[in-house]
Amino acid sequence: MPKMRAVQVTRPGGPFEMVEREIPQPGPRQVRVKVQACGLCHSDSLTKEGHWPGISYPRVPGHEIAGVIDAVGPEVPRWKAGQRVGVGWLGSYCGYCESCRRGSFVTCANQLISGISMDGGYQDYVLVPFEGLALIPDELSPVEAGPLTCAGITTFNSLRNSGARGGDTVAVLGIGGLGHLGVQFAAKMGFRTIAIARGKDKEPLARQLGAHHYIDSQAGDVSEALQKLGGAKIILATATNAEAMAATIGGLSVDGRLIVLGADFKPMQLVTAGLIGRRSGIYGWPSGSSIDSEDTMRFSAMAGVRPMTETFPLEKAQEAYDRMMSNKARFRVVITTGN
Repeated sequence: MPKMRAVQVTRPGGPFEMVEREIPQPGPRQVRVKVQACGLCHSDSLTKEGHWPGISYPRVPGHEIAGVIDAVGPEVPRWKAGQRVGVGWLGSYCGYCESCRRGSFVTCANQLISGISMDGGYQDYVLVPFEGLALIPDELSPVEAGPLTCAGITTFNSLRNSGARGGDTVAVLGIGGLGHLGVQFAAKMGFRTIAIARGKDKEPLARQLGAHHYIDSQAGDVSEALQKLGGAKIILATATNAEAMAATIGGLSVDGRLIVLGADFKPMQLVTAGLIGRRSGIYGWPSGSSIDSEDTMRFSAMAGVRPMTETFPLEKAQEAYDRMMSNKARFRVVITTGN
C-alpha cells in the first residue's frame, strides 16, 4: 500500500512525531484532499498540549488546510477530483442539534473540528467530510489560502456580521496573525479603519495594510485617543490580552461593540457602568462554516487581501510550531508538503 507522511501528537504535551501511514481511502460523505499547505494557528496548542477535552490520540493537528481533491467517496454531491479546496476549523456538523436546526453550523453541539476531533493538515493527505470544503479561487496560492480559512474567516466574517456600515469607524486591536488581516478587511470593506498596537514602530505597516489612523497603546490612554477620533462603532479585539481589550472599551461610540476574537483565559476587568451611557457592549465571535471560508477567499481574491506568511516544510513542523508560538512570526506560519 502507498504511504504518506503525517506529523502527529501521541499524548498531551508530547513531541511532534513524523510517521508513515497508509494513504487513507475516503468513506461515505468524505473526500480525500492532497494537502499542499497548512497554516499554523495558536489553537493547534489545544491538541499539542491536550487542553481540549476528549481528544483521542494520536492526533494530527492543523485546521488551515489548502489542497486538491484527489479521491471522492460515495454519497458526495457536487465535489470532484481536481478541485482546489480549503478546510478550516469546522470539519463537519451534525445537522440535528438546535444550533444546526437554526442554521448556525459553527456552533453545532456535535461538530467535528479539524485537527482536534478529526485529523488535520499536518500530513500529505487528509480525509474531510464534504460539509467542510470551500473552493479556493484561482488567484490564491495554497500558502495564501490556508490562513484565510481560519484567521481570514474569523476577521472577515465577524466584520461583515457586526452591523457596521460603510463609512463607520472600525478599530483593530493588535497587528498580528489576525489583526494584519483585520486591518486589510476593514479598509477594503469601506470602514474608516484605526489600527491599535504597542509601539510607534508598527505604524508604517498598519498604514501599508490600509489603516487610516494609528494609535500607539504605549503612548497614552487608548480610549481617550479613540474618542478624539469620534469613537469606534466596532473594536475588533485580535490581541490575546484581556487587559488590552478592557483598555479600549471606553473608546466605543454610541451602540458600539467590542468583538472578542483573541482568546485570553484571564478575567477581564471593566467598569460595567461605562457600558450603560453609550449602550455599548462586548461579544465574542467564532469563525464560520465552509461557505463563509469560501466567501472570505473570494473577497480576498477580489479585493487584494493577502496574509503575510513564513513557510516551513512538513518535516520542520516542530520548528514551525515553535516559531508560531513565539509570537515573533510575521504573521502566519504555513507548512508546505511539496504536493
